[in-house]
Amino acid sequence: MTANRSQTAPVARRTVLRGTAAIGMAGLGVATAGPAVAQSGSEPAYGDWFSNVDNYDGTVDKRGTDQVTITVGASGNSGAFAFGPAAVHVDPGTTIVWEWTGNGGSHNVVAEDGSFESELVGEAGHTFEHTVEGEGIITYACSPHKTVGMKGAIAVGNVEMASAETADGESESDSGDGIDYGGWFEGVGNFDGTVDKTGSNEVTVTVGADGNNGPYAFDPPAIRVDPGTTIVWEWSGNGGSHNVVDNDGGFQSDLVGKGGTTFEQTFEERGIVKYVCTPHESMGMRGAIVVGSPESDAGYSRGDLLTLGGGVGLAGGLVALFGFGTASDSSQSTD
Repeated sequence: MTANRSQTAPVARRTVLRGTAAIGMAGLGVATAGPAVAQSGSEPAYGDWFSNVDNYDGTVDKRGTDQVTITVGASGNSGAFAFGPAAVHVDPGTTIVWEWTGNGGSHNVVAEDGSFESELVGEAGHTFEHTVEGEGIITYACSPHKTVGMKGAIAVGNVEMASAETADGESESDSGDGIDYGGWFEGVGNFDGTVDKTGSNEVTVTVGADGNNGPYAFDPPAIRVDPGTTIVWEWSGNGGSHNVVDNDGGFQSDLVGKGGTTFEQTFEERGIVKYVCTPHESMGMRGAIVVGSPESDAGYSRGDLLTLGGGVGLAGGLVALFGFGTASDSSQSTD
């Protein structure tokens, strides 16, 4: 066993979605809770650091412990490409010991702020130690596998907290504009609210935009438009092959990587339409279109109708569900 120790402070396609029924609801899921307040059980404020880390499920509290071991090459992120646990909370003066499993090839441990860096090794049992002194959040990664989600964090002492839940245990609104996407944008690193494009007849969304640790994003990821607006997705040519797939199965583009490719749809039905790039969904390549204004318009997508609670009769729900339109295909060609 070896040990290191450091110490620091174009395709064109148009599909028209049409619907004939609506439900007289108040809006598109307006959050009722106020601003998040740090409280017991809240998570440290990591920002979007863990947006593509599938083994991150909260911070493990290790305060009161002099030494904490973190596994390097743990199971996660579609292979042995994880730190386990991904996030820990410790006291100043705690020694962190990273121990290699020998799985997933060669890994290293590199602090984002440059305060420490291990060797790149694949030997099982190899260890690297670092003693944390100053309070704050330290983020780190395995350099070769950072883009697939091999990232970790150490919260040291008193740190800024970000409440993950409201007082009643429900997730807060995904956006600052009152639209509740039901957690759809959790893990989407480039999402920072809904872009208002009402009043526009046509809106372009970039496919393969910068985001989610690479060109794995839709830009903008969330937009609000009027009924009858045409959305044009245009490929950047970056990040390999992408597609645009309705989460409810209403539409699907080809899987292509050519820059300049376009895919079009015109949306008539009011509601929230959620979509993904299927090869990169787990990395955060997701988007949404809000058709109509939540301040004045009613209507939900088929998927949203299935989750609505009281206040909607069974017959009315079924009428709206089956009245939500179908996708009709015309032509597709490559320039």
